[in-house]
Order: sequence, then structure tokens, then C-alpha cells
Amino acid sequence: MTRCFRLIDRFQLNMDHREQQMQQIPLQRLNTREENQKRAELREVFDKYDTNRNGYLSVGELKRLIREKKCPDIKKSLVKKLMTISDANNDNQLDFEEFYKLSTEHQFLLREMCVKYCQRVVPPRNAVSATGDETDGEYEQNMKFWPPPLMMIVFSILEIVFFVVDIIKTQNHYGTSTNGPMATLFIYNPNLRQEVWRFLTYMFVHIGTMHLVMNLLVQIFLGVALELVHCWWRVALVYLAGVIAGSMGTSLFTPRVFLAGASGGVYALITAHIATIIMNWRQMEFAIVQLFVFLIFCVTDLGVSIYNSINDPFDKVGYIAHASGALAGFLVGIGVLRNLKVVPWERKLWWCAVTVYFLLMAAGVMYHFLNPAHFY
Repeated sequence: MTRCFRLIDRFQLNMDHREQQMQQIPLQRLNTREENQKRAELREVFDKYDTNRNGYLSVGELKRLIREKKCPDIKKSLVKKLMTISDANNDNQLDFEEFYKLSTEHQFLLREMCVKYCQRVVPPRNAVSATGDETDGEYEQNMKFWPPPLMMIVFSILEIVFFVVDIIKTQNHYGTSTNGPMATLFIYNPNLRQEVWRFLTYMFVHIGTMHLVMNLLVQIFLGVALELVHCWWRVALVYLAGVIAGSMGTSLFTPRVFLAGASGGVYALITAHIATIIMNWRQMEFAIVQLFVFLIFCVTDLGVSIYNSINDPFDKVGYIAHASGALAGFLVGIGVLRNLKVVPWERKLWWCAVTVYFLLMAAGVMYHFLNPAHFY
């Protein structure tokens, strides 16, 4: 008898508990038209990604759904974490009710996790404002492939065209001659400084196939990577600033040296990567490793170039152009390439970098006018 009363009491308590739960749920959520429509929409999504039609979403299927909707580089560990949160019966898969609960109750958690992961893998560009520029502090979820990163590819094609034309005209199969029409007109010739376009157009002239190929590989590999994160015109400004700084530095410090090749622009791209690593330190994954690699490359290559120029009188590598382009790329990279989250010290660094670059270039131009004897 006592056991019967206990069962009755337990049943009554369960009924009271269910009534309290029902009272806590708003009436409009009980099988409303909006809820039915939402369930129908989510059912279509569920059935689309349930590729094996077993009535469950596995980790792989959930990863595919998130990858197509949120982030192309989503990790499996993140999907498993999301699965653990939503998998009520711990069977490592989601039925429709669990998926529905995830989509309605954890939608902000899902978005936050995916966006956070995307921002850590690759620093995304800032949101584009109405003026077409980028506004600091507003983040996009991933990189943009439109417009496509074509600027460095266009520069590379032009350099190849100039090289091929000179090979055809001079019938020099190795491209080591500077007697071709393109080289004659566009190479930096210290005796023709008054033709100011040469301070820029020497980038299209290369001496030898190996010289061309090495520059093309580096500038495409690094330039396209920058274009995917920043606007094409920002990368073009960095590249051209390095090219002009290379010829300016060569003209000032080695005033009787001819100059050809895009090494100044290539080094500008390398140090622009260093600049953007510094400005986006907290937003980049493995920032210290990337910084270390770029610094080692720059220091090693410049050191070897300087050593060879001192000990080998026939060495023709313009290390001054390399160093000048590297300095310009670092300064202009800080000023032009957008960082993801601006803090006060970064604003001060921005002003310092821009001011130093313009002061150096202005001083170089003025020196050409005020001390012409230095160049002859």
C-alpha cells in the first residue's frame, strides 16, 4: 500500500513538473505556423547534407555544411566540439531534432565559433565601406576572391613580354643582352637620369632567364597572398614604392650603376609581409614563425649580396636596390596595408612610417637637384 502511494505521489510530482514546464513555454511557440515553416526549411537543409540518407548528420556531413555556409578552412576538431554540445544521446551524430535544436538555440554559438576560427587562420579584410575603402574594426568572415588577385600577375606578364621582345630583337636566347629595344628605352641608365620614367620602368627589364624567373616566383607567391587579404591597389602601391626606392637608393649611393629587374619591388613585398604580421600580431596564427622566416630570408640574402659585392668586383647584384626596396616595403606596408584591429600604438607607428618614407623620398629628390655634381 505504501509503495502504491509512493508511485502515485511520484506520478503527481511528474505531472506538476510538466505543467510548470508547459507554463514556462510561451503559447505562440507551441506548433505555430512560423515554427512549422522553420522546421520545414531546416528539414530541407538536413536532408541535403544527410548524404547517406540514414537520418543522421555525422561529423563529416556537419563539417561540409559549416564549410559551405561559413568557413572553407574549418577544422574537424571544431566540428567535433560543436557536435559534443548538441549531441544529446552521445552517439556522435545528430538526428533532426538535435540539429533543429542546434540551429535554433545555438545559432549564435555556431556563428561565433566559425567566425573566430576563420579570423585566426587567415587575417580577413576589413568590411568595405560605401566609398570602396576598408573601414578598420569591422571584420569579414573570410578572404575575398573577387575581384581576383590579378595585379601581380599583370606585372609579371608585362615583365615576360619585355623580356621576350628583347630576346627576339637581339636573337640572344639567354636574354643577357641589354641592347634590345625594351632594355635600351626602359632600363635605369645613370647617364640618363633626366628621363625620370627610368626610375620606375627598369622593373620590366631583366638580365638573364634566371633573373626573371626568380623575381616572378617570389612576387607572384607573395603578392597574390597579400592581394587575397588586402585590396589590389594597396599591394600595387607597396610594390611600386619598393621599385622607386630601389632606383632612388642606387642613384644616391652608387651613382654610376645601371639597374634592371624588379628586385626592389620583390623585397618590398617581403617586408610588407613583415609589416602586416606586426600590425596584425594577435589576429594571425603562428605569427612568430612567419616573422622569423621572413626576417631570416631578408637578412641572409642581403648579407650574401653585400659580401659578394665587396669581395667580387664582377658581382652585379644591386644590393642597394634590395635594401632600399625592403625599407620602402616595410614603411609603406605599415601605412597602406590595413590592420584588423587598430590600437593607439599602431596609429602612432602608422604616422611615423608614412612620415619617414615621404621624408626619405623628398630628401632623395632634393639631393638630385641640389648636388648634381655627385652624379657625374
